[in-house]
Amino acid sequence: MLPSHAKLLPLKVRATAIPGESICITILDRLVGLSEWSKPSGRGGNDSGIIRQIVQLKVWTKAAPQAAIISCTEPGVWFGDDFSKERQEAISLARDMNEYGARMVADYKSRFGLFAVLPLPDIDASLKEIEYAFDTLRADGVGLLTSYGDVWLGEKRLQPVFDELNRRGAIVYTHPTDAACCHNLANANPATVEWFVDTARSINSLLNETGTTMGGSPKEASAATRYGNIKFIWSHAGGALLGVVSRVVGTVSAADLAGTPKPNSKLYHIRRFYYDTAGSANPIAMQGLKTLAGSSQIVFGTDVPYGTSAAIGQALEACGLSRKELRAINRENALRILPKYS
Repeated sequence: MLPSHAKLLPLKVRATAIPGESICITILDRLVGLSEWSKPSGRGGNDSGIIRQIVQLKVWTKAAPQAAIISCTEPGVWFGDDFSKERQEAISLARDMNEYGARMVADYKSRFGLFAVLPLPDIDASLKEIEYAFDTLRADGVGLLTSYGDVWLGEKRLQPVFDELNRRGAIVYTHPTDAACCHNLANANPATVEWFVDTARSINSLLNETGTTMGGSPKEASAATRYGNIKFIWSHAGGALLGVVSRVVGTVSAADLAGTPKPNSKLYHIRRFYYDTAGSANPIAMQGLKTLAGSSQIVFGTDVPYGTSAAIGQALEACGLSRKELRAINRENALRILPKYS
């Protein structure tokens, strides 16, 4: 857990952590609205103090994690919805944040990995950043938002970027945001409802088969099928997915769920995606997700400082999961896609 006076630490840590001798997918969030924040070396400020503080934060878990994968989360590298206005600043900030993370990886070799941020929805800049992040910085994957303005991850406008990520067999970790349409709906903070809806909406954008009409055949395979080599991780148990599952996935009868889904069907892809436990370690979400996707697709997440490894671990113990399932969620499932941290 980080100190509540976050202005002294302008990167807050959100940990998808595995307790004990754990892997930890840690998200470094930019805090919005701060007048001062230490920027990576070369753009003013000094990041060494931040790195020391992060490394010393054993409150991530009662037993500090063995490794952490760092990435940027909401609001990403954009501060508003006018991407053309912020384009150069966002591209530069993405590079700075990735190099910042790469220095942490280099300085603390056994403690950190990197999920690189991309300046989406800018296609050309994102393709350049993919090449630099993977080939020069040796990133473990990318960390993306569930949408960018009015563009969701499965849409054709982003196809060149996802084709390249698919070619590389990349991990794509996602964190929700509120789309341009939905910043202030129903007098609620978007993190209360809209972020979860945006996650489900982004999943739906990947599953939709282009050109499908009621009762007709699809004209084109879904984005999830096109990007079959990408390993997607969705925050918060897939957000609102469970609540809209019959609309997004289709028929999910007991017989459907007990059987083996047809290759490249919507249920097939739902069962190859991964989902974390941040903000969702309760019997309703965990049993529902286990039934829909299988416990093999659930990875441990805490949402530090809003949740802790100890609290999430204790909550999972009360979710009706077997010891074998708990071990898999706590560590083994993540190691299937991040074997270098075993």
